[in-house]
Amino acid sequence: MKTTTSSMRRTFRRFGRDRRGVSAVEFAFIAPVMIGLYLGCAEISDGVGADRKVSLTAAALANLTSQITSITTTDMTNIFDASTAIIAPYSAGKLSMTVTCLSIDANKNAVVKWSAARNDTAKSGVLTIPEALQVPNSQLIYAQAKYAYTPIVGYTISGTITLEDHMYMTPRITSPTYDSQSCT
Repeated sequence: MKTTTSSMRRTFRRFGRDRRGVSAVEFAFIAPVMIGLYLGCAEISDGVGADRKVSLTAAALANLTSQITSITTTDMTNIFDASTAIIAPYSAGKLSMTVTCLSIDANKNAVVKWSAARNDTAKSGVLTIPEALQVPNSQLIYAQAKYAYTPIVGYTISGTITLEDHMYMTPRITSPTYDSQSCT
């Protein structure tokens, strides 16, 4: 019995002094953390990139619409197509856009005069806008872009995230008409 105990002690001591597998054990502990950090950083940077493209799309919608004085349905289709090209390489099918012309009356109410949408519902009625933009007897172009972003790796955790942005812009020359609907 004593021989077995001393033999076990010697084996454990030899095992404790052996340093051959230390690197493999350390790697086994650190590898999952490093892989998780790498995938997390890649996921976050992809999400930030998609969000940035949504902001650029909203800005392009407002900018292109504010430059034209008389917009036909073909012009609006071209504006939506040009703005959709910005979202690439992400799927354009998940993008929804709305362009609205608001007329602000003497009481600072922003009334929708016309609205056009792709993959979304056109606006109508009275919209609430920031107080700094409530200039009586003026017009604004309101552009909104939404994108249903699904993370590549973390979709099981977060699911689909709706990224959205909007932009207000004053008409450049005069308030635009769309499909013979005036904005004044």
